[in-house]
Amino acid sequence: MGIPTTGTEIALTGLGGTEVVTTRRSAPPAPGPHGVLVRVEATGVSFAEVQMLRGRYPAQPKFPFVPGYDLVGEIVAVGSAVTGWRPGQRVAAMPRTGAWAEYAEVRDAELVSVPDGVDAGDAAAMILNGVTAWQLLHRAAKIRSGQTVLVHGVGGGVGVLLAKLGVAAGVRVIGTASASRHEALRDIGIELIDHRTEDVDARVAELAPGGVDAIFDPLGPESLDRSWRLLAPGGSLHAYGSSATLHDAGPWWRPYLGLTRRLARWELARLLGRTGGRRARMYYIRPNAQFRTDLTELFRMVASGQLRPLVAERLPLESAARALDLHISGSRTGRILLIPGLPGSRRGVTAAGCARHAKPVEARL
Repeated sequence: MGIPTTGTEIALTGLGGTEVVTTRRSAPPAPGPHGVLVRVEATGVSFAEVQMLRGRYPAQPKFPFVPGYDLVGEIVAVGSAVTGWRPGQRVAAMPRTGAWAEYAEVRDAELVSVPDGVDAGDAAAMILNGVTAWQLLHRAAKIRSGQTVLVHGVGGGVGVLLAKLGVAAGVRVIGTASASRHEALRDIGIELIDHRTEDVDARVAELAPGGVDAIFDPLGPESLDRSWRLLAPGGSLHAYGSSATLHDAGPWWRPYLGLTRRLARWELARLLGRTGGRRARMYYIRPNAQFRTDLTELFRMVASGQLRPLVAERLPLESAARALDLHISGSRTGRILLIPGLPGSRRGVTAAGCARHAKPVEARL
């Protein structure tokens, strides 16, 4: 299996909306000593790419560049120093950028094997979103069966999997989402709050009078203040983004400075014994050994039928601009995927009503 002479890739050419999304042809690189060239079978659309359009993603490359946070595909060539991987193997990786292409180079140390029989799209939906959800639940919060958690933005890619994995672990899940998403989420077995029409604090206090054991919040600094007040004694708050600040003016790092200040203040109070054992932490996914261990476990769960991601849409790679529009609009619940070589769009696993377009609603992860 040789290196192809050309392939399609999607590039962001500058700041703006989806008008800066460009399809182009380029020669795939020969892999470096520890590089592996992968023919991409599926890659995800995430909130990270939405932030990159606006120059608000931490440490994003200079324009123009190929985005794409995660991928699943088949190895077509390996570098001279690569051992343990060979052409023909199916693999997954999280390169953070570069995955929106027919062919992508990934370092050998970042690869995870994809089991036979696991759909490429289902596997892709487990990489960024699945590992984030798994680590938030089991490594950060260390949640236990019988406990109660609150998931803000439960209709997003991470939120759906937080709910599914929480329910699978015997956890009671309360989730916030706009009403348009509720139908697609009901079968998961969670308690839903419409954050647009209901008083979230009052509803959580009604459902969990003693507070909740863990809160997962991707919204940003102001939301953290409200979340902190909803924790039970000994509970934990986990911030993993700042999606509500997408349209704020100023540098990309300003919201994270606000997050850091709040977390530092609460940690000092905890150390002084003034929080009733409550704690707050920032989470950020890293493609390290823990990541590979956790992704392998998620693939096992998918292969065995214990877990199935919610895939909202599968679109051709060349439809990346449309995929971003759908993501931004909030008219889909679950992961939107790009499939190189797909001749036309086809609906993924979705519920009735997800196909209807809506006005822009909530930022999705």
